Amino acid sequence: MLIPHDTRIALDTVVDLVNTAPESEPPRDDPADGLMGGSKDGLADIAALYAFAERHLISGVGTLGEKDLTAVRDVRARFAEVFAAPDPRTAADLVNRLVAAAGTTPQLTDHDGYDWHVHYFAPDASVADHLAADCGMALAFILVAGEQERLRRCEAPGCGHAFVDLSRNRSRRYCSSRTCGNRLHVAAYRARRKEAAG
Repeated sequence: MLIPHDTRIALDTVVDLVNTAPESEPPRDDPADGLMGGSKDGLADIAALYAFAERHLISGVGTLGEKDLTAVRDVRARFAEVFAAPDPRTAADLVNRLVAAAGTTPQLTDHDGYDWHVHYFAPDASVADHLAADCGMALAFILVAGEQERLRRCEAPGCGHAFVDLSRNRSRRYCSSRTCGNRLHVAAYRARRKEAAG
């Protein structure tokens, strides 16, 4: 599946956004990894929203306030619904509503040293509308390609992180083979050794 560079960046952004939700965080009650306690909101405050915008190089952010934080959390919840949609028609309806509410205004741009690409948000758009428009159009690209099944949640017990499966044969099961995938393989190995020893 050939995905344009700017669409790939928007897909990475929407996945990261969805995974900032508390219910997307894996439980941290494994003494072996030294992390204890429940999940927390990755957009807990305005400083976290600024950090998210900086991490994803979101242009034209300006001054952010509580209204922006609330609006981005609302967009995040609606994107989570797209990942949970039972069929392409439902997913398309959700994306259409997100993009329409953002006041989409496609325009070509080559800012900050990047080659020509399309921005779908108005030049003075809020950060929430920016995310809804650009990330919504990236998800629209996946739906138009008939690839809704690539919008997944990690199958590792207790994880549930969103990811876009870009593997050739759509076989990816975990958000990360280095963390969730490896953790399950190690657990299975230990269980086999215990059974063999028992």
